Amino acid sequence: MNRLDHLVLATPDLPDAVATVTRLLGVAPVAGGRHGGRGTRNFLLGLGDGGYLEIIGPDDDQPAPTLPRPFGIDELAEPRVVTWAVRVTDIDAVVAEARVAGYDPGDAFEMSRDTPDGQALRWRLTLSRDAGVVPFLIDWGATAHPSANLPAVTLRAFEAVHPDPAATSARLGTLAVDLAVRPGLRPALIATLDGPNGTLTLL
Repeated sequence: MNRLDHLVLATPDLPDAVATVTRLLGVAPVAGGRHGGRGTRNFLLGLGDGGYLEIIGPDDDQPAPTLPRPFGIDELAEPRVVTWAVRVTDIDAVVAEARVAGYDPGDAFEMSRDTPDGQALRWRLTLSRDAGVVPFLIDWGATAHPSANLPAVTLRAFEAVHPDPAATSARLGTLAVDLAVRPGLRPALIATLDGPNGTLTLL
């Protein structure tokens, strides 16, 4: 089965979201880097087992981007877990297999960001569909994985909510992903994190 790579917590106010996570969990996320031309930057917090939480929001040190910021950040009123990623190798082959199985995760394309120490990280990913409940795929290739040496908390629980859980579970199956999906009025992802200061539920 393909495993969690990272959760994406998008926010309209990055410093406030980082401060809130730090206060409630007792572990401070670290600066990940900037996405040049996209008007965003991120902070990262390890979740154990090679996974991490990405907190992404507007980067006030960049000019306003010509296109909307990713993950609907410009329309958000508060932080929200908007999507998640599963880590794969040979992303093109995984995409092809999913299409044969009846689900199209989209073509893979290249992205990059600059770390605070000046390194350029590069990876390939697909676009998330189905309101983020079905994950996007990510292939880090030769790039060192960002979860290495991150301060970490524990991911105690992670589940999805969807109006059509059966169809959603079938789509997850085409990507070799095991995630509990329960019925609900609207699609949502719910993650429960444990840290020294207590428990934080993100949705």
